[in-house]
Amino acid sequence: MFTDSYLPAKDGMVNSILLTRAGLERKGHEVFIFAPEPWDGTSKEGGVYYFRSTSFRRYPGYTVPIFPTNKCEILSKLDVDLIHTQGLLFMGVRSMFAARTLAKPIVVTFHTMVTDAARYYSRLPIPEWMINRLFWIYLRQLLERANAVVAPTEAIRDELLRYAPDMNRIDVIPTGVDCERFNPSNDGSLIRKRYGLDGEKVIMHVGRVAWEKNLDLVIDGFARLVEDEPAARLLIVGEGPAKKHYMKKVREREIADRVIFTGFVPDSELPQFYAACDVFAIASKFETQGLAALEAMATGKPVAGIDFRAVAELIRPRENGFLFDENPGSCAQAMKEALNCSPRVREAARATAKTYSVEDSVSRLIELYEFAIEDKKKSGSGRVF
Repeated sequence: MFTDSYLPAKDGMVNSILLTRAGLERKGHEVFIFAPEPWDGTSKEGGVYYFRSTSFRRYPGYTVPIFPTNKCEILSKLDVDLIHTQGLLFMGVRSMFAARTLAKPIVVTFHTMVTDAARYYSRLPIPEWMINRLFWIYLRQLLERANAVVAPTEAIRDELLRYAPDMNRIDVIPTGVDCERFNPSNDGSLIRKRYGLDGEKVIMHVGRVAWEKNLDLVIDGFARLVEDEPAARLLIVGEGPAKKHYMKKVREREIADRVIFTGFVPDSELPQFYAACDVFAIASKFETQGLAALEAMATGKPVAGIDFRAVAELIRPRENGFLFDENPGSCAQAMKEALNCSPRVREAARATAKTYSVEDSVSRLIELYEFAIEDKKKSGSGRVF
């Protein structure tokens, strides 16, 4: 597996890789990770091949592997059966060229809407529409030259087919959620005590604190919510490059005393954080699946989510969660309904999460691997750069 981000960075792609690798290994398969060198230079683990990288200054905690590598030599010695690229940028290109050089089949998972993020992090002095066009020209080449493509949701599959209609094969295979680790019996009392939340109504957001996560809408919606729900508190869990922006925003909205920025929290504590909240909120239009929302649902928490892409596919309004549009008033209403929802909604949220089995996702992925291997045998050296 090639990836543009890996531990100690924490995001949906990294979580997906960890869950998928563990599932594959339980079934007796061997998985090697090819990743950029970690930013701290020390967080390395066995079974991972790191490549010298430079820091991505506009996004602290991430690195970019721009230097030459011996990836083909390593892959040749490992004698892998297939290359699965989970990254679309530098490591995506490297994986494609490695696949061509070694005549290996390649599968691409589309984790990240890079076109949506480019507006925030690109330094190119060209209009946004042109950046999007250039990205999709590149992404179309990447997707249509793969033996198979994985889309986490139907919404992403449909979107990719509009831009890359000649993909060889595209399957919807969502990343599963660990419903044993995230479950309603978890105890969040210590987290509530730590942040002085006993007796409060807690709305939580988990994820990178980044511009593309659209936290402005959550904050604006929360500012309206507290007019009707004075006991409501907003817990923003995570770290990211836009943290100062959002901290300034809550001060400007005069709700700083009701909003808590926890910063980075250890992965081992996440189940307790989900257990500590009453509602999970997500306004990101950037999501290709929304793993954090699924983890909250697995914990039996109602989700107030934006009516867009993957989040809209996950939530059935007033049945297992609540949807809102880009209006802060709509967001506030969805959060209010979630805070006051019936136990039936919480049970339905848990039931939805349980349909996203890690074992089922891995089994379907193995079937796709087998197809890609056979397809490569038939197509020879075709379809890859």
